[in-house]
Amino acid sequence: MSEIALIGKKIGMTREFYKTGQSVPVTVVKMEKGRIIDLVQEDKRGYKAVQVGFGKIKNSKLSKSMKGYFTKKNTEPKRKLKEFRVDSLDNYKEGNELGLEVFKDVKFVDIKSTTIGKGFAGAMKRHNFSGLRASHGVSISHRAHGSTGQNQDPGKVFKNKKMAGHMGNKVRTMQNIEIVKSDNENNLLYLKGSIPGSKNTEVLVKKSAKNIKKLTMDEKIAEIERIKKIPDKKKK
Repeated sequence: MSEIALIGKKIGMTREFYKTGQSVPVTVVKMEKGRIIDLVQEDKRGYKAVQVGFGKIKNSKLSKSMKGYFTKKNTEPKRKLKEFRVDSLDNYKEGNELGLEVFKDVKFVDIKSTTIGKGFAGAMKRHNFSGLRASHGVSISHRAHGSTGQNQDPGKVFKNKKMAGHMGNKVRTMQNIEIVKSDNENNLLYLKGSIPGSKNTEVLVKKSAKNIKKLTMDEKIAEIERIKKIPDKKKK
């Protein structure tokens, strides 16, 4: 069963320093507050879900049907609507806002965003091909991808053959990214490491789908401190 997720904007990268002197690269994501627009009942569609709206949009940009929808719900128009399935609707109410409190006790999250577009790329850059020989016997084809088809039968290039083409600009999900810290005042989330996309990329952040047992940076440091306090005899 999926959890409620939030949409944010990737601001950039910086570093977080720990008291042990460790420096950890972090990605800063500016989170948007979501407003609950509708509660989907099981008797209507066969499942329970919460519809959440994100971002602002002018009335002039809306279609007639969407204008009517937001008027009916008595709420300001939202740029994007997302639906999240839940086990129970008891904790949700139309009109309520969802912020960083969604990730209050969450240590790891999954990130979904669009990768940086690289334009048209050759086979060596796009698929890590080794290319042809760089010495004698090869004429102007050093970075070519080599043979792609066959002989007379079947005599064609099959679909999904790894060749030169458009690289990047694809939706990708990264799992189990640690939340280093969160800034509730400024709605900022600090995530360990890098995430897909360039600056100002829209990012969907949700609770980690996998049940993982790995330690966070704070837990690792606390464990190191605990081991240091143990006398040498006990360590042996």
